[in-house]
Amino acid sequence: MDHLWANRAESAEAAVTARHLKSLWHLPGTQLGVVAWPPIRRAPHWHYWWQAHLLDCLVDAQLRDPQPERATRIKRQIRTHRLRNVGRWTNAYYDDMAWLALAIQRAAGVTGVDRRRALGTLTRELTDSWMPEAGGGIPWRKDEQFTEPFFNAPANGPAGIFLAREPEWLERAQQMGDWIDATLIDPDTHLVFDGIRGGSLVRAQYTYCQGVVLGLETELAARTGAPRHAERVHRLVAAVNKHMAPGGVIKGAGGGDGGLFAGITARYLALVATTLPGESAVDSQARDTAGKLVLSSAKSAWDYRQSVDGLPLFGAFWDRIAAVPRADGAVATSIAGAVHESEVPERDLSVQVGGWMLMEAAHVVAAGAPTR
Repeated sequence: MDHLWANRAESAEAAVTARHLKSLWHLPGTQLGVVAWPPIRRAPHWHYWWQAHLLDCLVDAQLRDPQPERATRIKRQIRTHRLRNVGRWTNAYYDDMAWLALAIQRAAGVTGVDRRRALGTLTRELTDSWMPEAGGGIPWRKDEQFTEPFFNAPANGPAGIFLAREPEWLERAQQMGDWIDATLIDPDTHLVFDGIRGGSLVRAQYTYCQGVVLGLETELAARTGAPRHAERVHRLVAAVNKHMAPGGVIKGAGGGDGGLFAGITARYLALVATTLPGESAVDSQARDTAGKLVLSSAKSAWDYRQSVDGLPLFGAFWDRIAAVPRADGAVATSIAGAVHESEVPERDLSVQVGGWMLMEAAHVVAAGAPTR
């Protein structure tokens, strides 16, 4: 079974590589993901956090099938990210920076690339922004430290995962997990709310938020042994299974930024399936349920894909037939800190990276390999 999913992950990688990986400004030795396919003459945005997830998927692929050429792509992706970001690693959004930090952290472990300065810069951003005196958590974006800050799961979850993997920051990661659990958990469904501003909950419940909290609590369970972390994973896996995976398929969220949401959930469900410690019946049940959700979602996404030039094109929703995008119509654009979907969501890099992420997660589950 792992060979089946390895082959499908390889096909997903080939599709994204062929359609989206291009040099930046025609400069040799550079590479980023073009945000739309079919492409337009001048893409309006480059979408920092989409590129971070593209890097993360390249790392997944290198773990699955180590290749010197891919190691080169990983290094180019990191280098070009900074170049396109005007020579900086940082931006105004803490969730974006957390995703880049996580991807570079994993890339360094897999390829040996030395990015200690980048990780040091990003670590300072994610730790100096901790604001318990204001009710946080870390805020969503920088300028909110001087207004009414919005503390949300999309920033605190990935930042916590990153810090949990840095031994000197494990205690802070625990504090972040405890803050999320005390502040953002729906007492009725046990799902994670989006965030809180000025003491008022933003009660939206996205697959994305569930995924990052599963990742954080699984890391904490594995690294600290504290029972509360495993118990939170048990509860949240059951809630996702009940409320966010109709028919066993993780809910889609369209294109734009939403194209990554379900893939993120799949990534960290796979982490639960392969990494959650414990030998009790509830531990086994959580691992089994998480793995089944990944595999059933991946089977559905594969069955409903389109094939273009012999390579898969995934749908924005994994339980319905993918639409083949045209070379016209509106493409994804940034509005008020979020990226809205293209006229045909399947055109978005986020949707295709999300599908690739799912195939890599299915391979991890089928092979029983860790995702770190």
